[in-house]
Amino acid sequence: MAGGQPEREDKVSLELTEEILQSMEVGMAFRDYNGRISSMDFHKTSSYLVTASDDESIRLYDVASATCLKTINSKKYGVDLVSFTSHPTTVIYSSKNGWDESLRLLSLHDNKYLRYFKGHHDRVVSLSLCSRKDCFISGSLDRTVLLWDQRAEKCQGLLRVQGRPAAAYDDQGLVFAIAFGGYIRMFDARKYEKGPFDIFSLGGDMSEANVVKFSNDGRLMLLTTSNGHIHVLDSFRGTLLSTYNVKPVSSNSTLEASFSPEGMFVISGSGDGSVYAWSVRSGKEVASWMSTEAEPPIIKWAPGSLMFVTGSSELSFWIPDLSKLAAYVGRK
Repeated sequence: MAGGQPEREDKVSLELTEEILQSMEVGMAFRDYNGRISSMDFHKTSSYLVTASDDESIRLYDVASATCLKTINSKKYGVDLVSFTSHPTTVIYSSKNGWDESLRLLSLHDNKYLRYFKGHHDRVVSLSLCSRKDCFISGSLDRTVLLWDQRAEKCQGLLRVQGRPAAAYDDQGLVFAIAFGGYIRMFDARKYEKGPFDIFSLGGDMSEANVVKFSNDGRLMLLTTSNGHIHVLDSFRGTLLSTYNVKPVSSNSTLEASFSPEGMFVISGSGDGSVYAWSVRSGKEVASWMSTEAEPPIIKWAPGSLMFVTGSSELSFWIPDLSKLAAYVGRK
């Protein structure tokens, strides 16, 4: 397939700049949801995207062909958070029914439950999978963060927290972060029982932690809080580099933000449904897109791509409109 090669190299050479980011708009949308999208995840090495929605569906998309490959209904348990395992058609998801807080390992390929993970006693609000081993962590309103091995039904470790926890592994799976109560606690994934090796302060923001994430290279991390703050920190020193402000979110919503693949920009939802982008280097807002929605969208940048995706009452794929860019107009 030599003929397909140059096109791919072209894509890579188109570096994400402020100008390209400002040109981005919805290139395609799926509007067939009967509820809000509560979570989504890109598979790291395939072109798959999975979404979870309040309409109790889990949907698998192939981003390369922009098609929905499969819809699975989880009517009995509902579905709230969803994450891919290393396998492109196997996911772990949390329920949304108020009576069973188990996490489930589900094969989308044949719609089979491979394992149940029982341990939480209240809604799971954070879920992160380790890229290195078959481990994952989950944080719950029951004020615990549990550490799991995908091969075992019982949790491998338990950490108690004071408040709603946000938890995430870094890309290498060597450390994980747990945020609550105005601080981010950093743990060595292999020696977490020794307690945090570092604790980073958020400069007095004591509002509820929503999501914590690492940039792809692991040098930066971000934390969103319910009062509409997005904090960006140096993940080695713990220095607070910038704080971006959007509209606060209600207690049953989640403010989500995402790093662009090379960590130069942060995109985020807002309590009023808008989407914003900032430059990490300057700390300045570089783009914003208003919305008619009144809740923050779920937002994820596609790995290694000039595309991000938002989930609200519909699923939208955002891509650059190259006709808007002076530098590219007139190119063959």
